[in-house]
Formats: sequence, C-alpha cells, structure tokens
Amino acid sequence: MHEVTSQELERRERELLSPDAACSATTLGRLSYEEPDPYRTAFQRDRDRILHCKSFRRLAHKTQVFLAPEGDHYRTRLAHTLEVSQISRSIARALALNEDLTEAIALGHDLGHTPFGHCGEKALSRAMAAWRRRELGEEAPDDLFRHNLQSVRIVELLERNGKGLNLTFETVDGIRCHTGITPAVTLEGRVVALSDRIAYVVHDIDDAERAGILSESSLPAAFTEVLGTSSSQRIGTMVNDVIAHSAQTGDISMSPDVLEAMLGMRAFLFDNLYTHGDAKYEEPKAAVMISELFDHFIAHMDEVPAEYTANDADHPDIQVADFVSGMTDRYAVRRFEELRIPRSWKR
Repeated sequence: MHEVTSQELERRERELLSPDAACSATTLGRLSYEEPDPYRTAFQRDRDRILHCKSFRRLAHKTQVFLAPEGDHYRTRLAHTLEVSQISRSIARALALNEDLTEAIALGHDLGHTPFGHCGEKALSRAMAAWRRRELGEEAPDDLFRHNLQSVRIVELLERNGKGLNLTFETVDGIRCHTGITPAVTLEGRVVALSDRIAYVVHDIDDAERAGILSESSLPAAFTEVLGTSSSQRIGTMVNDVIAHSAQTGDISMSPDVLEAMLGMRAFLFDNLYTHGDAKYEEPKAAVMISELFDHFIAHMDEVPAEYTANDADHPDIQVADFVSGMTDRYAVRRFEELRIPRSWKR
C-alpha cells in the first residue's frame, strides 16, 4: 500500500491544476506559523478544522429561509452550506481549480450567521447601532453586524476558546468576500460566491414549493425558459454555464443570458418570498426576540459567557453580538422564554 504524503499531494496540485489555481505549497500562510502536516495540505487542514468546529455544528439548527418549519425536509443553514460546497466543488473540479480550498471556503462561509437568518442579522445590527447612539453618542449605521465579517471573526478569534482556527489567508479571504462588492483574491473564492447564489435561488424555490407558497407555474416563464423547470435542471443549467463561460473568459462568471435569468429569479424571490408572504409571517417576532436578547445581555454582562468577553479591546456590544449571533434558533427561543415567560412556582 502506497503512502501519500502532503508533499506528494502538493506535487499533484502543481501538475494537475490550472496555472490560475491556488496551490497549497504557495499559500500566503497563517497568522501563526505551524509545522506542515505530514499527510494533509494546508487547505485540507483548513477544511477539517472548519468541519470540526462548534460554529459549524450549530448551523444544523439555524434558519435558512423558513423559521422553525414544520417538516423534516426544509433547508437549514447547514443544509445550505453543504449544497454550496457540492456546487462549488463541481465547478472547481471542472475548471481544474483547487477543490480543497474551494470546499474549505464553502464550509466556512456562513459560520457567522445569526439565528433566524437575515431577519436576525438585521435585528442584531439595529440593536447594536441603537446602543452605540445611546451610550457612545456615535452616528452608527444600521449594518454594523454582517455575517461574512462575523464568519471571519469566528475563525480568527472566537473558536477554540479565543485562539481561532488559524486558517490560511486564502480561506479567510474567500469567507470574507463570499458576499459584498469585493471579489475574493482567488478563483476558488469567487467560485464559492457564485455557488452561494446558485444554491439559494434553487433550493429556496424548492422549499417554497414544498410549503405551498410558490408553484412551478407561478415562476416567471421568461426565467424558467432559460434556467429550467425543476431544481435539477436549474442547477445543471447554471453550473454548466459557469464552467463553460469561465473557461472562455478566464474569470468566474456566467453568460449574460443565464446571469440575467438568475438575477431576475432572485429579484422575484425577494418580492414574493424573502420580504413578503407567509414565509415571513413570524419574522417580526424573531426580530423582537433578538433585539430583547441583545438589550438584556448588554445590561447584564455578567451573564455573557467568559469566552465572549475575554478580549478586553472589544466594545461590549461586540461581545454581546458574538454571543447572540452564535445562538441556534432553539437556544435563542429558550433564553428568551427564560427572560420573559413566568415559570411555574416550585418550593
């Protein structure tokens, strides 16, 4: 039986990957130097650390689109993450990019999401901004908390009791840039950013159809004619298009027609699913819950676990946001109930 060392894996990367791919042997490195692993490349170690961290496990109990859905087949944040990983790896493999780096970025891209999805993120941002205006007299914007930056904070500082995961520069950059206007420095990071959009456009339609909120016939025909009339067709269309168009252009991109259809479908979902309709009915309650949890804990810092208050350089609102954003949906509900709902009296 042949032993495959990390040096052998790095040699294979140099021989088999595209000249534009990120290679483990030429990584820009970690914040703190570590001796190489004998059998895993630097990007494989990143992937494994993310996969085994606490924040990754909590994604199983965080909202994707539907808050506390009744049913076993709606996507959670973890299911979304795994689908992004699969789509990203398929694209990276076909373009001869570094699949290990792509997978590490995909698995870590949403670690910083709050409970209750983007609704929770907005509520936490507003609560932080209100506290800063009230207590510090700052003109704070309402987007202080952003989940991509929180994901970076988790892997660089919060995990492993304040030590962070000590990931490579390329993985952290891909996590940071999976959303927003600044593209990742690696093609692998750009693959994840586009795969994230492919994944949620496709699976959010699927979940909405399962919930009876949308039907295939209600989707705009101009977009389904391009993308397809089923989840598998839509994924296949977009993934194949990204591969073919990226190979032509040398950067990660979609053809104009497919991109227009994807963005059009995304806009349709914002109008009919993300910001309106039955899927959003419970969101005001979730927003109030997140806001009240923040207000309670910033007034009672002694109740915030020590792992979130160890860094004295941080504002109290950042420490509380670290704690609240890390909660799962059900843990947030439980803590809220403890604060607001009277318990039965016991001797």
